[in-house]
This record gives sequence, C-alpha cells and structure tokens, in this order.
Amino acid sequence: MAARKQAKGSKRRAKPKGPSVHTKALDAFGPRWVEKVIGLYEDRPFQILGPHYFQKEKCVVINAIFPRAAEAWVSLGNGSADKVPMRRVHPRGFFQAVFQNQAHVFPYQLGFKDSSGYAAESEDPYATVTAISNYDLYLISEGSHFRIYDKLGAHLRTWHGISGVHFAVWAPNAKAVGVVGNFNHWYVSAHPMTRVGDSGIWALFIPGLKEGEVYKYAIRSWADDDIRIKADPYAFQAEVRPRTASVVANLERYEWHDAEWLKKRAQRDFVSEPISIYEVHLGSWKRSGEQGEYFLNYRDLAHQMVDYAKEMGYTHIELLPIAEHPFDQSWGYQVTGFYAPTSRFGAAQDFMYFVDYCHQHGIGVILDWVASHFPKDGHGLAYFDGKQIYAYDNWKRGEQKDWNTFIFDYGRNEVRNFLIGNALFWLDKYHIDGLRVDAVASMLYLDYSRKDGEWEPNIYGGRENLEAISFLKRFNEVVHSYYKGVLTIAEESTAWGGVSRPTYLGGLGFSMKWNMGWMHDTLEYFSKEPVHRQFHQDMLTFSMLYAFTENFILPMSHDEVVHGKRSLIYKMPGDDWQRFANLRAFLGFIYGHPGKKLLFMGGDFAQTREWDSNISLDWHFLDYAPHKQVHQFVKDLNRAYRASPALYEVDFDYHGFEWVDFSDAASSLLSFVRWSRDYKELVLVVLNMTPVPRMNYQLGVPKPGFYEEILNSDAKEYGGGGIGNLGGVQAQAQSWQHRPYSISVHFPPLSVVMFRLRESS
Repeated sequence: MAARKQAKGSKRRAKPKGPSVHTKALDAFGPRWVEKVIGLYEDRPFQILGPHYFQKEKCVVINAIFPRAAEAWVSLGNGSADKVPMRRVHPRGFFQAVFQNQAHVFPYQLGFKDSSGYAAESEDPYATVTAISNYDLYLISEGSHFRIYDKLGAHLRTWHGISGVHFAVWAPNAKAVGVVGNFNHWYVSAHPMTRVGDSGIWALFIPGLKEGEVYKYAIRSWADDDIRIKADPYAFQAEVRPRTASVVANLERYEWHDAEWLKKRAQRDFVSEPISIYEVHLGSWKRSGEQGEYFLNYRDLAHQMVDYAKEMGYTHIELLPIAEHPFDQSWGYQVTGFYAPTSRFGAAQDFMYFVDYCHQHGIGVILDWVASHFPKDGHGLAYFDGKQIYAYDNWKRGEQKDWNTFIFDYGRNEVRNFLIGNALFWLDKYHIDGLRVDAVASMLYLDYSRKDGEWEPNIYGGRENLEAISFLKRFNEVVHSYYKGVLTIAEESTAWGGVSRPTYLGGLGFSMKWNMGWMHDTLEYFSKEPVHRQFHQDMLTFSMLYAFTENFILPMSHDEVVHGKRSLIYKMPGDDWQRFANLRAFLGFIYGHPGKKLLFMGGDFAQTREWDSNISLDWHFLDYAPHKQVHQFVKDLNRAYRASPALYEVDFDYHGFEWVDFSDAASSLLSFVRWSRDYKELVLVVLNMTPVPRMNYQLGVPKPGFYEEILNSDAKEYGGGGIGNLGGVQAQAQSWQHRPYSISVHFPPLSVVMFRLRESS
C-alpha cells in the first residue's frame, strides 16, 4: 500500500491543484477494496480512506465516505475557489480526489452536501492517528491496565489543534467495527474503525464531535457475518431509558471541594469507628410531581438526603446500583452501562455534585457494585462481537438462571481488567468511599443455584470457582493499594471462611461482610409471638459463636421488605402497640450487638407497606405519632451509638463483648456488656422480649459506679409505657452471676435499655 503521512499545520508552498484524474496509483483502491470499506468488512480502513501519497507518481489521493452526500469536496482554504470537487466512485457514497504534482500530504478539510441542501465541513478522521499505544495493548492483554477507562470508550481530545472524540472498543471476534450515531445518520460504514495492531482493540478519532453526541458501535462478527449495534461498554453516560445509545461525556469539568474529606478518609481506621449506613434506592426515596411521577435530580437528592442523613445521625449513605440499567424494576442490578451513572437522575457532573455534597457534610457514599452478572439485552455486553467475550462461553458456567443473566468470565484478563478498572473508576472519577459487592456467593461457587448435571467442577474436582476467587482477591488488593480508607463490602451468605481477612492470610481481602445469617435468625426470632420466644432464644445468642470470625455489618436491607416478605413493622407480631414496641426493641438490639450497622430506607420511620421501587416512600407517615416516635428513636440510637466508643470501637474482637446473662430463656431476657478499646468505658445492654415488665431484676456487673440509663425504647417520647430506671442505677458491692457487683433494674416490656457506666470507684 502507498506510503502516507499525517497532515500537519505547516505552511504550504503552493496550493494543490488539479481535478481528480485516473492514474496508475488508483489501482491501489480497486473495487474490491472499496466494497470492503462500504460494506463494513475492512479492519484497516486507514489503508483505503484518508490521504495517500504516491511518491512515484508524485500525487496525493484522498478517499472518503459520505453515504448521504449528493456532492463532496476537499476544502483547501476558506474561499469557495479552494474547494476541489471529489468524484463519486461508488453509488453508496465512496468519493475520491487526486492531486497531481505534490511533494507531500497537505492540510485540508472534507465537505459534503446532501440532497436537502444541508452542507458540512470537518477534518478528515483518517488523516490523524489513534491514541492506543503498544504499552496499552500489553497492559490490557495481561489484565493490569487499571486506568483502562482513560483509553477505551469515547474521550474528548484535541490533537494538533483539532478537537473531536477518540473512540476505542474491545471486540476481538469482529471482522470490522464502525462508529455510528446521529452525526452520520447511523450508517454503519460511515466511520469504520481500525484494528490496533494485531489486538482485539479498535479505535478511531472523529474530528468535530462534541460532548453530548450519542453513538454506538456497529460490529460485524466473524461468527455469523451479522452486524450488531452495541452500546459502548466504557461509555461515561447513556441515554435515558428506553433509549439505549451511549453519550459522549466530559468527566473533567467538575470542580471538587472534598479534599479535606479525602485526606481524613485515608487516615481512618474503619475497624474502630462508628459506621451507621443508610441504604437507599434513589428512584423511590422521594419523587416530585402531583402523582410522584418524576425523579429528583442528583443535586436535589443531595441536599434533601444529606439533610436527612445528618439529622438522623447516619455516617454513610449506601446507594443501590446507580450504574446505567434499562429496566427500573431490576433496581439497578442488571447493568448495561458499568461506567455510566444512570441518566434517570441527571448527568455525570450532577452525580459528582451528590458525592461532593455528601463529603462536605461529613457523609460517606457507598455504591452497590455488580460484578457477578450482566443482562441479556441486545445493546449490552451479551455476545458483544458475535461471541461471548465478557461471559463464559459455556452454559454450565455462563448463565445465572435465577436472574436470567450471564456470568462474567473471571478467567479472561480483559474481563478482569474491565471489572477492576470499573471499581477504580468509581473511586477515581466519583470519589466513592466504598463498594458493596453484590451476590458474592454466586461468584464463589460453580454449583450456585444449579442442579446436578448443570455445572462443571473445577480442575481439582471441587465446586469452587477458582477464577472468581482469584478475581475477588485481586480486586481487593488493587482497591486497597490504590485508595486507602475505601471500604469493600461483601454480600456473602454462606459459611465461606476469611471473606474479610487479608489475602496474605488466605482471605478474600474484603474490608467487611454482611452478616446474612444474623439477619435471618434475628428477623425469624422477632417474627414469633412473644409467648413462643422462650423456645427460640438460641436464635439471638447463636450469632456470638461466630460474630468475630469476620468483620461483620449487621444489615437490615431492601431484600427483606419486598416480594411478600412484608415491611419491617409488619414482620412484628401483636397489636399496633406491640408491633411498634417490638420494632424499637429490634432496632435497639441491632445497635447493641457487635458489628457495623445498616438500615434500609423507610425502616427508620416504620413504613407499613412493602418497598415499591416505582413510588416514593410514605413520608406523610411522619405526621402520625407512632411513626414519628420510631423516627425519633432511630435518631437517638445513632446519637447514643456515635457518642459511646464501647458500642463501636471493638466490633470485631471478642474482647469488646461480654455476656451478663443469656440463660433466662423462660423470661426471654438478655443482657450483655460492650467494652471500649481501653476498657475505660462500658455499655450494658438489656433486652426484654416479652410484653411482661420485669421489675427489680438483679444483674451482675463488672465495675462499681453509677450506671446511667442512656436509652430506653419504652420511653414515652418513643411511644412506650414509660417504665424506666429514673435515670440510672447505682451498683452495689454484692456479687452476682460471677461478677463482683450487681444492680437492680426494671426491664420494661418489649424493650431494649442501655446503661453507660458514668463513674467508678
């Protein structure tokens, strides 16, 4: 093929001139080559399109595709006299111009006019270069290009004074790939991309495109010779559903104001700090419109939600998945745009504002992150280039039947790179403070939710997915090495050991793990009528046998209040008074029990209906006393929690917990002590799980002094009966329950009471 040079802005000696003529040089662009480009079969379009210099003939040949053009030209200057007409050499819009007696390729622009009279000029996409280096290709192939989002996808660039968008996509099984969008009327062959080297990466810089352009990739596959129109896996923004195109976005325009937060975050020790997480679904937290038909913008949500979280005393907001997804009822768990915050609530900068505003007001932001599966939507990752390159190409490994989705191929370097790069992307571009990894159990086991014959064992004959295990370890190692103080949290429901232990000790490397067993047992216990609870007290005490084997979060999540499971308040037995009393006791038990805390929205004011992702929470319930009183109780729980180091400093070690009495199952009473790290502070937590008050009940305590009542769920301001201990009790030098001192306390009905040792002798 002819030698060629990139056009530069150097001063020309003389204007090229001469109409298009046939020369021997044009044999290089015969009908076969033209047909390949026009039909989207050519993987090296730069060999045909753009400027080509033929040294022997001393001519420059410029080829271009304008599918809708009635005429086309090469513009050599600003005046009409500088427009040299191009000759149509193919009816589907292949144009050509030949310039004789040239010493080199010269600067120019291409122009066209369609049948309606619309005319446009721009730089030639095939007169420039791509931005993917051999080093990029090497890192991508070995799965270690952790800033891959800076290379693949659509990026606004300015080269040699020419502004536009650089596109790059991974499609190893493609014959040819084109960029399509409104700018070329979705003609698949209008902007064919070039294969970079011998890799599966395709790239093209298109001058003149700006932020806001919508686009997709047209991919012709070797597998079946069909063309698939796919959204960009690395797109930073997408259209609002039901539209599915990717959108060119600029992530560098936002000015952050959270430097102080990030500095402090890097120095924090989450193990010994209070963490109280407010789990939120943005689409149904609060809406606008007379019928609640409109979503709030990220910026409106920031102000309203931060005000609420601060008032309630939460330390973090955890968002159900906000990566782009086509189906509202998936709650965000079936992701098609892994690098794009959903456009339902605004643009990328709006979400940056949300996170920034949270940080400026002392609230951390955790994202629910989906790395376990992806949906089968035609515009997404499924069969992306005609084959399964993101999922296992084997139905026994590649399909998640429960959710009718595909499972990522964790053994493929490019897929691991896609996912780890995605995790770092949210931490880098959006300053996210933590990633809660969804459905980890489904990743760890090859036989997860599969019958015999529906799965294949690993190379050692076991049921463990060794590739996924390796991926999770690598994910945690990379995240923790790049971003100090960021949390990784596993939603893992099995007895897999070491989920929240470092990888160098054989663990998976997560910061923390959801305690799903505790959640199930505790809800099961509280759902029982009080008269039967005496036979099930082990459901509350069993958790202490394993409470310190992991760094646990105690979740009361969205999954527990949907699909017929009933709202939190209606899980509780009894009449209305007992329901609310049970709920307060349940919430108090969460805050007394070792482990960090998580509560789903609506639970903190006792919403009565199940969560519905299509409508707003029932905020009007706060006009009614019982709900407002639960609301106040959760506020005070968070205040007491954050003000008492004994309730959070030693969550993950048995030195911070001590049973006082767990043996009085007949009365359904429990009592235990929480210690601070230095043993200078203790909080005594006592629970009565029956509607029968227990008066003057004697408990052994480890230290003398005044045990101040800091919280009582039966207080009248919370809707209780007002049975209490008149502000606290004084310890007596009378040994009891193998302890040197004792106190006599009143156990209100269906309650939790917390005492803090105020002074000791």
